[in-house]
Amino acid sequence: MSGPLADFVVAIPARHDASRLPGKPLRLLSGEPLVLHVARRALAAGAREVWVAADDDRIAAALEGAGVRVAMTSRDHASGTDRLAECARIAGWTDDTLVVNLQGDEPFAPASGIRAVAHLLRDSGAAMATLATPVDTAERLFDPNTVKVVQAVNGDALYFSRAPMPWPRDAFRADRARLPPGGHWLRHIGIYAYHAGFLKRFASMPPGRLEGIEALEQLRVLEAGERIAVALAPDAFPPGVDTPEDLARAQSRMEAQGA
Repeated sequence: MSGPLADFVVAIPARHDASRLPGKPLRLLSGEPLVLHVARRALAAGAREVWVAADDDRIAAALEGAGVRVAMTSRDHASGTDRLAECARIAGWTDDTLVVNLQGDEPFAPASGIRAVAHLLRDSGAAMATLATPVDTAERLFDPNTVKVVQAVNGDALYFSRAPMPWPRDAFRADRARLPPGGHWLRHIGIYAYHAGFLKRFASMPPGRLEGIEALEQLRVLEAGERIAVALAPDAFPPGVDTPEDLARAQSRMEAQGA
């Protein structure tokens, strides 16, 4: 990362009726709504503005006095990207506004990671930027809920997949219970940066064939021939909250941290 970072905004998509955890933004974590914890992480990163793109008045009410702005977006959006594209129009961002998309289920997102993905977008010249962290166990590598990314030599993403990749043919032929040495595996962290102009263009692209197969929206960008820059997260980025079990683990982490 070089030079001072031009100001950036953070946008947090918050859909009330998540399929695996209905009412997710309002689920309580240490007595406060999940979305409020995420908003505080964004504020800690030093963003010029923090917006929550919500689809339910109860989410807006939960954020009153938090120092963030709320864009009330349609309930009918198919993805968080579509929701943020509407947020960009409501907020009136110019096409060159640097936007960090922080998922609404990341209550432990480190401020350093939010800043790092903004730096990466600026320095790489790519259409999008995102972060990754090493995969530490074979169990995580084989978990389809853990999205893996493979990088090119220049750091750009070659592909994202729910499948274990790259596949160590000889090592896994002998033993799939543990990772062989080499450290070639990366878990994708679902944080993105792009300029508002590209965000709106991304949302208007037709869904890609690979996106439909893997159910990974970022593949739409690669299939369209655009670059996605990838860098290692500078600090630990604990997994987000997608299920009741994840919420319980997040609560245990909060308690361990004394929150």
